[in-house]
Amino acid sequence: MRVVGGRLRGRVLTAPKSAAIRPTADRLRESLFNILVHTYGDPMTEARVLDLFAGTGALGLEALSRGAEAATLVDEDKDACAVALRNAESLGYAARCTVMREDVFRALARLPGPYDLVFSDPPYAARASGRILEALAKGPLLAGGGRAVLERDRREPLPEVPAGLRLVEERRYGDTVLLFVERAG
Repeated sequence: MRVVGGRLRGRVLTAPKSAAIRPTADRLRESLFNILVHTYGDPMTEARVLDLFAGTGALGLEALSRGAEAATLVDEDKDACAVALRNAESLGYAARCTVMREDVFRALARLPGPYDLVFSDPPYAARASGRILEALAKGPLLAGGGRAVLERDRREPLPEVPAGLRLVEERRYGDTVLLFVERAG
């Protein structure tokens, strides 16, 4: 695993020893960030980023490498948080990165927001996309004009997008589907 773009392109990220942590592959991460830059006008620059089910922290750290101001990485797994913190420190982003070890849904209820960019990459078996969208729609987490990118298994039914959010596009990469969502209005 490596940082695929930005100021720290090519820097190696520590990978977890646990098979329970499934980091977003470099190629998919590169595609995701290329879409954000070329289709959505580079929403990373000076953004506040929230990385849910962060695992290694690769998505939030990639955003920092590409100009984000700060990132909050949330995961309930102790080993994942330790790896994410090591990655943030090795890249020199410890001061701009907060790693929270907490259940994502509890954290969503109390995080201050607003965030300009939210990533969600839950374990596919959790089928959590709908719950994440509901939390983003009802709370102050997603800034006006903010965007969220949710990863889900292609076999997971497309969740209903609640009022206040708008599904902008959906892209499929093998078994992974990326949902691009923005705050409506």
